[in-house]
Order: sequence, then C-alpha cells, then structure tokens
Amino acid sequence: MTMNLQIKNHTFVVCGATAGFGRATAIALMNDGARVIGIARQQEGLDKLQAEYKHHFIAVKGDVTTPDTINNIISLAHEYQIDGILINAGGPPAKLFEETRLSDWDDAYRNILRWKVELTQKLIPHFKSKRYGRIVYIESSSVKQPIENLVLSTSLRLAVVGMMKTVSQEVAGQNINFNMIAPGSHNTAAINRLIDKKAQLTGQDFETAKAAFIDAIPAKQFGRADYLGNLAAWLLSPMAEYITGQVYAIEGGAVKSTL
Repeated sequence: MTMNLQIKNHTFVVCGATAGFGRATAIALMNDGARVIGIARQQEGLDKLQAEYKHHFIAVKGDVTTPDTINNIISLAHEYQIDGILINAGGPPAKLFEETRLSDWDDAYRNILRWKVELTQKLIPHFKSKRYGRIVYIESSSVKQPIENLVLSTSLRLAVVGMMKTVSQEVAGQNINFNMIAPGSHNTAAINRLIDKKAQLTGQDFETAKAAFIDAIPAKQFGRADYLGNLAAWLLSPMAEYITGQVYAIEGGAVKSTL
C-alpha cells in the first residue's frame, strides 16, 4: 500500500532495517517510491530486502553503535544526499534496579545514548547544507510512563528525549525536523524479553505471562509494526514540515499521562 508521501526518488537511511520497526519503516518508504540505505548486523535479512526491492534498497552490514559504521553512514549521507534517517536499535536487558550493576549502566549509555549523540552531531552539517532533513528516533513508551523491569531503557531513553527536544529547537527554521516515536507493546521479537522477564519473576509460563501483558493494554492487543512503520515514513516525509520536537507514544492506551 502506498501513501503518496511525496518521497519518490528521496533517499533515507534506516538503522536496524531487517527486523521490527526498522524493517517496517524501510518497506513503507520503499513502497512509496523512496530509496533506502538499510543498516543491519545480519547479512541474511539485508539480502532478503535487496532481492525483493532491488534498486530501491542499498544494503550495508554494520553495527550502528560503532564508530566505523557511523562514519560509513555519514559517507553514504553525502554520497546519496540523504533526506532523512530513522535512528533505531535494540534495547538493553530487562532488569530490576537492584539487579543492575554499574557495568550495565555503562553498557546502556553506550548502546542507547552515546552513538545517537555521535551520529546526530555528524549528520546535522549535512542537513544544514541541504537546508532540509528529517530525523526520527525509535525509543519506547517508557519515556512517557515507566515500564516495569526496564530501568536501564527508561533512564537512558529519557536522555535521548532531552537531546532530541533541545536540538530540534537549535536548528528550527532550517527545515530540519526531529521527532520521536515511543512504541509500547508491539508484536515484534523485542517484546519477548519483557514477557520472559515477567514469567521469570511471577513463575508463570510464557503464554500466561503474554496473556497478562495483553490484558493490561486497554486496546487488548499488541500493536502492529507495519502500522508504526507507516507513521515513521510520514514523519520522514515533506508532509511533516510543521512537526518537530515531538514524542508520539503508540501504545494502545497504556500510558495514563495527559501529556
């Protein structure tokens, strides 16, 4: 399904392009005529997207949290004159606060915050030179309302919110927009680590713990990654020109906050 997002012949980088929200966003962009530079660690997933979308997809194997891959992304940004990027990667282990060690916090800083700061800093000059750019971060609905057993994720993702909101103000008026999607429970592989943790703490089996997760969501279902991918594609498009510095919680009504 295409949405006519006015992105035909535009080029985007999608981090974590072979699974979950990254894959869904990459497909939404390519279905609407855009070219995607997909970054992922697993070659097999990249090959599948390459085979299906051919000249619309450029496969890049790498770990987005590392300087080498970040520098490669910057080179590709200049080479292909990218119009936007989806900044997205997996999260840290599910743990209670008392289970964490300082080494866990160091790892969470490196894997959730530090690389996003570096990549954002290095991309801004490119977008300023174009006087155009779209950056969308995929984080978690825990930035709106803490989720149990996710203290590492919640804490460091809130730091990403602070960075994103501040930078969006600093570059405002240059047609460079920063926004964030904060997913709640979706039907992706990532939700299994939370279900596994819940089962471990409660003594339930996986399916019972999963049913309890779904029952706690007012919408009584997990979200669909492809629907979220369509929202990300829209935020990456020219149509989102008047939207910047916003955090969109997509969570089936689970967040009780009014903001």
